[in-house]
Amino acid sequence: MNLPHVKRSIRAENERNILEAAEHVFAEAGFEGASTAAIARRAGVPKANLHYYFATKEILYRAVIERVLTAWLEAARSFDESDDPAEALSRYIGAKMDLARSMPLGARIWTSEIMRGAPVIQDFLETTLMNWVQSRSVIVRRWIERGKLRPIEPKFLFYMIWATTQHYSHAAHEIATLESGAALDESGFLAARQQAIDTITRGVLASPRRQISADSNDRT
Repeated sequence: MNLPHVKRSIRAENERNILEAAEHVFAEAGFEGASTAAIARRAGVPKANLHYYFATKEILYRAVIERVLTAWLEAARSFDESDDPAEALSRYIGAKMDLARSMPLGARIWTSEIMRGAPVIQDFLETTLMNWVQSRSVIVRRWIERGKLRPIEPKFLFYMIWATTQHYSHAAHEIATLESGAALDESGFLAARQQAIDTITRGVLASPRRQISADSNDRT
């Protein structure tokens, strides 16, 4: 038996269990109202065990925030894999919609933190998120220069995508109320997902005539 591998697997499972419990407690009580004792109870572990993996509540909170931010940033890997803005943006918007459904609690915690002025994660915004926006803006501007996108401000495009997709997580109760008291079923969610993709991409993609003109200029 590979004991180091077993220990790593146990550690990873315990950390995942604690993080999932922390998401629920932070989403329900907020950072100030949450306690590591409540998180430990939900995770089904002694409080001492929780602090073995996460020494303080703030460290655990930051780990929860980093988990959702990492997932959101990785959703845009399509920008690196495709030079076609229609494909790259469609895949990104679709992935962000999927995350709104699969990680709703993390998204709500993020929104709550931002609305409080990001007292715990301001450094994330100024480094990780800022660097991501700058690197992806370079790609968007390149598409604009090549006539593939309308002349737009890249940051405003990202704000629009985030607002649209994350609405399906932090406003899930509102949506359920407007849908006669039930969350969107699979077909309803897929329809909303596709409409978000179509509406945003059609609004920013350049007309075929503009793209043809840009291609002609590239060849001359």
